[in-house]
Amino acid sequence: MENITNKHALITGATSGIGYELAKLFAQNNYNLIIVARNEADLTQIASELTMQYRISVVPIAKDLFGKEAAFELYNQVKETGLQVDVLVNDAGQGQFGLFVETDIARDLEIIQLNISSLTVLTKLFLKDMVSRNSGKILQLASIAGKVPGPYQAVYHATKAYVLSLSEALHNELKDTNITVTALLPGATDTDFFAKADGEDATIVQEGSLSDPAKVAEDGYQALMNGETKVISGLKNKAQMAMSAVMPDSMVAENMRKQNEPSKKS
Repeated sequence: MENITNKHALITGATSGIGYELAKLFAQNNYNLIIVARNEADLTQIASELTMQYRISVVPIAKDLFGKEAAFELYNQVKETGLQVDVLVNDAGQGQFGLFVETDIARDLEIIQLNISSLTVLTKLFLKDMVSRNSGKILQLASIAGKVPGPYQAVYHATKAYVLSLSEALHNELKDTNITVTALLPGATDTDFFAKADGEDATIVQEGSLSDPAKVAEDGYQALMNGETKVISGLKNKAQMAMSAVMPDSMVAENMRKQNEPSKKS
């Protein structure tokens, strides 16, 4: 039987990793879905899976948010469906490992486009609709990377600092409304992020323990529903951020360099 609540969550990056786990959580909680990713075949498969398992409506939209106009196009496509987006989840994001002077500038700019520009466009356009009806929720995939400098991942850390700062500012701007913006801050998580970022030989991957994306998604979902400003997922990550807050910036940067640089074991 089809879900009759008619609540809709739009999730970017919904076919893998944390985005996929979030899609399942929203489906379990009677949200219909609008799922967005680049690969149409993956979208079709996930849409079919979620529809059958949870008896909800799923609208798949193939969109490459690396494109400068893609976020505007996505918003317009959603508006054309006539569906109201009650929750926006900006999950799509990528990184690139390597020394800043050596990494590909074109790739750097693509990451900034995806992690910052497209996220900003979707946030602003859907937030305007939420403000007009005084209801809605937004979950932004930030990262503990956004709280510390990131040698060997300098651009990615910088983009996540933007996401966190934007989210915290909007949470305050909206404090007298029925709309909330929540930032989810995971640490290194067991997804395809490292493969896409050419970071599989990073020390944090080779020697560290990666977080479970399902647990990260659960932390984000609960924080979103509770209207929290932000949540750091995982006790280890909470402890690391608490220590970083009292350490000299130079020491924090050096610790992050050791985690991000190629492992001597690889």
